[in-house]
Amino acid sequence: MVIMFQCFFFENEPSTTINTDLCALIAGLSHTLQDTLCVYLIEDHSSSSQSSEKLAKNTFNYLLNIFHNVVRDCVSLPSDSDTLVRRLPETSFTPNSNPAVIDATRCLAMLYRLNEELHYVSYTEFYNDAVNENLEIKEDFPNFKDHKGFSFCDYSFILNPAVKADILKVESVFQMRHELQDAFFRTLLQGVNSPYLVLEIRREHIIADALQQLYQKSIHDLKKQLRVQFVGEEGVDEGGVQKEFFQLVVRELFDLKYDMFTFNEESRLYWFSANPTLDEHTLQEYRLAGLLLGLAVYNSVILDIHFPRALYKKLMNVEVNLQDLKQLDPSLGKGLEQLLVFDGPVESEYERTFQVDMESCGHVYTYDLKPNGSKIILCKENRQEFVNLYTKFLLDTSMEQPFGAFVQGFRLVCQDSAIKIFRPEEIEQLICGSSDLDFEALERSTVYDGGWTKDSAIIKYFWEIVHEFSYEEKKKLLFFATGSDRAPIGGLSKLQFVIAKNGGDSDRLPTSHTCYNVLLLCEYSSKEKLQERLLTSISNAEGFGMI
Repeated sequence: MVIMFQCFFFENEPSTTINTDLCALIAGLSHTLQDTLCVYLIEDHSSSSQSSEKLAKNTFNYLLNIFHNVVRDCVSLPSDSDTLVRRLPETSFTPNSNPAVIDATRCLAMLYRLNEELHYVSYTEFYNDAVNENLEIKEDFPNFKDHKGFSFCDYSFILNPAVKADILKVESVFQMRHELQDAFFRTLLQGVNSPYLVLEIRREHIIADALQQLYQKSIHDLKKQLRVQFVGEEGVDEGGVQKEFFQLVVRELFDLKYDMFTFNEESRLYWFSANPTLDEHTLQEYRLAGLLLGLAVYNSVILDIHFPRALYKKLMNVEVNLQDLKQLDPSLGKGLEQLLVFDGPVESEYERTFQVDMESCGHVYTYDLKPNGSKIILCKENRQEFVNLYTKFLLDTSMEQPFGAFVQGFRLVCQDSAIKIFRPEEIEQLICGSSDLDFEALERSTVYDGGWTKDSAIIKYFWEIVHEFSYEEKKKLLFFATGSDRAPIGGLSKLQFVIAKNGGDSDRLPTSHTCYNVLLLCEYSSKEKLQERLLTSISNAEGFGMI
C-alpha cells in the first residue's frame, strides 16, 4: 500500500478507480492501523531533520490532495458518466450515499488526526467545497442525531463554518417547531401556554428582569423561539427587538461597574474577574451571561462581545496554552516567552517563587501555583513548569467558579446540540460574526423591492456612495439596517439584505426594518441628497430610524 501511494501514476491520475479502491482499503482499517500507516507514509527516515520536515509536509499535502480529489470527482460526476459511480446505488447520488466519498472522507479523517498533533497545515485545508456545496443537510443531520448511517457531521472537519451554521439553524428551527406544537397541545389540555419564550423587559432594569424571568423558565421554555417586549413600547418582535435586547444586556453585563469581567487595555479583550469569594447572586449573573450566549446562538443572533479565543476553547473542552494567554494579555505572554529563552541567571534576574499575587475587586490575593510554592525558587530547570502552571492559573484555576457558572448557563440551551461539530475558532465566528465587511459581496447578493432593480438610478447612487464609505461608516450602515455591525458567519453574501422603495423624492430620512434586514429609501432627487440623508440616519442609528 505504501509503495502504491508513492507511485507516480497516482499523482497524475488521482481520480482513477484504483485510488478509490485504495481509499476503500484504508477506510476498512482500524483507527490504530490507519494512524500507524499515516505516520509511516509521511515520515522520511533517510534525510536530515530539516529536509525531513519539509518532505513530510509535502507528502502530507500530496495525500491530502489525493483524498480531496477523490471526494470532489465522485461528488461532481453524474450517476451514469463513469465506472467510478457504477458502484453506487441507483436510488440517489448525494455525497453521503456515495461509498467512494465515504471512504475518502475516512482517509481524510486519518490525516486530520495526525494534523491535530503535528500541525502540518491549517485546519481550513480540510474543508471540501464539493461536499459543502452539495450536502443535503436535512438528510445528513438526522443520521448524525440518530446515529444512523454515515453523516458528515461525524467528520465535521470537512464542513466549513457557514454550512455548520446552517446545520445548527436547521436543528434550532426543528426544536422550535417541536416546542410550538407541544405548547399548542398543552394549551388544549392545560389552558394558556405560550408558544414562545417571552421576556418583558424594563430598559432601566434589564439585568434584573432578564435574570428573574429566565430562571423561572424550564428547559422546554428556553428552547422556544425568543420574543422580547420592552415594557411601555409598542411593536411585535420579529427579530429586531431581540437584537436590541442582546446589544443592551451584553453592554450592561460587561460594564466594569459590576466587576464580573476585567478589561485588558492592550488587547481590548475581556476576561473573568478572579474573585474567590463569589456570592450566589453574582454566580447567577454569570449563569445569565452564559445563558444569554446560548440563547443568542440558538436564535441566530450575533453578539458584540470581545473574549479571547481561550473562552471558546474552554467551552469546547480544548486545553488552553501560552498563546491563548498572549492573545488576552500580550505583554504578559511575551514576558513569559522571554523567560523561557532567557540565557542568563534566572534566579537572580527574576527573583520569583511559585507564588503569585492577583488583584480583584480592590483586594490582593496570594496563590501558590503548586504546594509550598512560596518556597520553590524559579530557576532555569523549572521555568517551563512555572510558565505552564502560571498560564493554567490565569486561564483556568483563578476563574474556575465564575466560568463554571457561565458554562452552566450556556449549556442549558446548547447542551447536546450541533454546536459540538464546531471548532473553537468557528464558535467564535458563529457568536461574534466577522469584522471583514465585504460590501462588494453584499451588493451582489442584495434583493430589491418596490419596483427597484440593480439598474435603478437610486440603487446605483447608493452603491457608489457606500463603496466610498470609510470602514466605520460601513459598520454604522450595517448596524442601522440589520441591528449588527458585523457580518454573519460566511460573510456578507450570507446576509439576506433587501433595499425597498419608500416613496418618491422626499426630505424623509432612510429607515430600516432590522427584523428583516430591510433598508427603506425614498427616490431622492440627487446622489448628493441621498448621501446627506443616509449619513444623517446612520450617524444616529441607535434608537433612531429602526423599526
